[in-house]
Amino acid sequence: MKAGGPDGAGALPRPHAVRRFLNAGLLPRVAVIVAGVPCLYTITLRGGVFFLLLVDLIVVLGLRELLALLRAKGYQPFALLAYSCSVALTWYAWRQGVAVPLIMTGSLMAIMVRELWRREMAQSLAHIAVTVFGILYLGWLGSHLVLLRQLPAALGLAEGLGARLVFLLAALVWATDTGAYLCGVAFGRHPLAPRISPKKTIEGAVGGLLAAALVGWLCTRSLVPFVTPLAGTLLGVVAGVAAQLGDLVESMIKRDVGIKDTAPLLPGHGGILDRFDSLLFTAPVLYYYFRLFIF
Repeated sequence: MKAGGPDGAGALPRPHAVRRFLNAGLLPRVAVIVAGVPCLYTITLRGGVFFLLLVDLIVVLGLRELLALLRAKGYQPFALLAYSCSVALTWYAWRQGVAVPLIMTGSLMAIMVRELWRREMAQSLAHIAVTVFGILYLGWLGSHLVLLRQLPAALGLAEGLGARLVFLLAALVWATDTGAYLCGVAFGRHPLAPRISPKKTIEGAVGGLLAAALVGWLCTRSLVPFVTPLAGTLLGVVAGVAAQLGDLVESMIKRDVGIKDTAPLLPGHGGILDRFDSLLFTAPVLYYYFRLFIF
């Protein structure tokens, strides 16, 4: 049975609410959150190279899972180039340098030249394209986590303000994910994108947006008081949309390959890519919002 509920008149009765949450894997999710949040909070608050290494770990593990998906589809991406270029982008973000055009140009040229040495050249364009995609998806989008954390310091503001921005990002994504999950399990009836992710429902998506809007408004009262309540609410809605689009994009990739989770790494959450797909889409939204309109 879909998490969103029955979709026909002859469907079986829905189980008790508590049982639905247990069957949906609520306990493993809570266990991972309780164990992981304090660690992530401490590293984010510390900042500097510690936060950079945390992002690099997420990028490398996520890229490892993505490359495995690409190989399962018959592609042969260049793993070493993908890893090195992706990590180089995060370090560029940390140093706030101007080297990104050099990194992207050098990466593209190196990938194309490396293809010249492959024995079988029937899918040369595909191998080049998927390697570049991996770098952009994990390395470039992931580097915005570091850019967001470093933004205030790069502009001469209080360094600790960057941690608040990352906490805001995490709160909005968590609210979206939790709101969509709870509302989808409890009230979901109508599929949101059945071709991509059959368990996601419209009711769940709306619940995620409402939760993100509420958390965005609440954060303006303490975490980011320099943002107006209206702007915080609207930012929450936009972040909620980005988070759910990021989740759908990753589900689309998995659907194309034909697997459910990218890796059995986190109980109740799947792999690193399953857990951080929403952050990859939402971090650039928050970074450019604060860069263009606040600071």
